[in-house]
Amino acid sequence: GLPMVLSGSAEPCAQLLVSSIGVVGSAEQNQRHSARFFDVLTAQLGLGPERIVIRFYPLEPWQIGKNRTVMTFL
Repeated sequence: GLPMVLSGSAEPCAQLLVSSIGVVGSAEQNQRHSARFFDVLTAQLGLGPERIVIRFYPLEPWQIGKNRTVMTFL
């Protein structure tokens, strides 16, 4: 029930968190991803790009658990 505030405004907004192994590791990669995500989010949500924030989190395989182990060993 708490409002989300972006740039000092509680107007509708969105935050997208993207985490991936080996896909979001550089500024060049994230610039391309960001453009595509913004195209989809602005069209689907009807928000202006200034009301959307995308946060990229590069992960290492040992940081993701799956099937009782970590991705390093899968």
